[in-house]
Amino acid sequence: MRNYVPDIIILFIVIVTITIVRLVSQILHETLSDGPPDLIVPPAEGAPPKPELSLSQLIDQKSKEYSWLLRLLVNLFGYLCIFVPGVLIYKYAKRTKYIDRSERSHLSALVKFCFSGSGSDSLDRPLDGPSGGGKGATSKRTTAQECALLCYCLVGLMGSYLTWGVLQEKIMTQEYEGPEKRKSHFKDSQFLVFSNRVLGFMITAVYLVAKRQFRHRAPLYKYSFASFSNIMSAWFQYEALKFVNFPTQVLAKSCKIIPVMIMGKIISRNKYEFYEYLTAVMISVGMIFFLTGSTDESKSTAMTTLTGVLLLTFYMIFDSFTSNWQGELFKSYSMSSIQMMCGVNLFSTLFTGASLAMQGGFYSSLVFAVDHPKFVIDCVVLSISSAIGQLFIFYTIATFGAVVFTIIMTLRQAFAILLSCLIYQHRISFLGVVGVLIVFLAIFLRVYCNQRLKAIKQRHLQNAQAGISGSKPRINV
Repeated sequence: MRNYVPDIIILFIVIVTITIVRLVSQILHETLSDGPPDLIVPPAEGAPPKPELSLSQLIDQKSKEYSWLLRLLVNLFGYLCIFVPGVLIYKYAKRTKYIDRSERSHLSALVKFCFSGSGSDSLDRPLDGPSGGGKGATSKRTTAQECALLCYCLVGLMGSYLTWGVLQEKIMTQEYEGPEKRKSHFKDSQFLVFSNRVLGFMITAVYLVAKRQFRHRAPLYKYSFASFSNIMSAWFQYEALKFVNFPTQVLAKSCKIIPVMIMGKIISRNKYEFYEYLTAVMISVGMIFFLTGSTDESKSTAMTTLTGVLLLTFYMIFDSFTSNWQGELFKSYSMSSIQMMCGVNLFSTLFTGASLAMQGGFYSSLVFAVDHPKFVIDCVVLSISSAIGQLFIFYTIATFGAVVFTIIMTLRQAFAILLSCLIYQHRISFLGVVGVLIVFLAIFLRVYCNQRLKAIKQRHLQNAQAGISGSKPRINV
């Protein structure tokens, strides 16, 4: 006779988690509301009753200077609703050897897929990767075909991410006109992250099913760490637009090199070339010049500027972790980039969906969407451009390598700043323009020196194999 006790215990863990989430959500709602029911002033006679506000709407009513922190805490609790039962089920399955049971059910198959992967017998020949567009593939293309393919990647990356950047700034900073000509801002960054990730997951899932490449050795839960850091970096990026302008955010992304180098030096004891330190200093100086020379009347207080810088710092930290963790997964399990995108977007959808459901974010966002039809169009186009942009990233790196991709994205950042200044009337002084030029000069210098150093090392290796002695390869800047 089959033993149903382990299945019942796992379902019990899920039910208890949902109950606790519901209870805590109710407590937070009552805490943030105006007061207990007996102290709330009833509506005037004949007036329609005021609809009860969701937890998300109550947070929106707080001051902007600290409401982001309150929303962050609520979001984190929503993510715990997925993390905590996942950890408990993992511990229980490991202790009782639930995965190794001979008795199989749909629940046990799901648990095994989450915590053990689908086995090494896979259909997952890499779709792309650093060698996906290798020399063999390149030699088969003519110069005209190579130029046409490069233009295709250039237009795809530029078009998708410039559209994404313009709409991102519009949704988070501009007012939408609703019924009776009332204007209001959309405030829930979490909903934007959810809509972007759910569309990305749907596109990649359909692709993997069509190509029969949805099996690989990586346990599903491995994607949750990169997913968490990914949605956190995206959320901080959206929230930062409430405090700093888009050009500042674009330049701040270029500064990711600095925390990556610092963490690499402290944790991994990495050694860096002179040009890497030089370009890091140039980027820092350029960013300081830009922040000093750019003005924005709507975001000019010291408090808002400090908050914006703090949010951008958190964005860079989480974004750096995402790329490093994904790199480790690629090395360990050799999955394709599309599989990585699908797994990360799956957990991102679960995390953000659970958080939105807990705080009523779906309701408040849908109400805003009904009252502001233009927001729906912007949100859909934003999600589509984000998903298409991710696909172009993987394709460009696989076809032309990381250097060409970096150059294209650097050009995209320059055009994004120019486009944002033209559309949204951002004013930048001469000192700010000098800062922008210094940052982009440092990025191009870094790419050039990196490629030159690789060529020197390759030449040194060839000389060593030929028996010619030489000193350690270095590059002079």
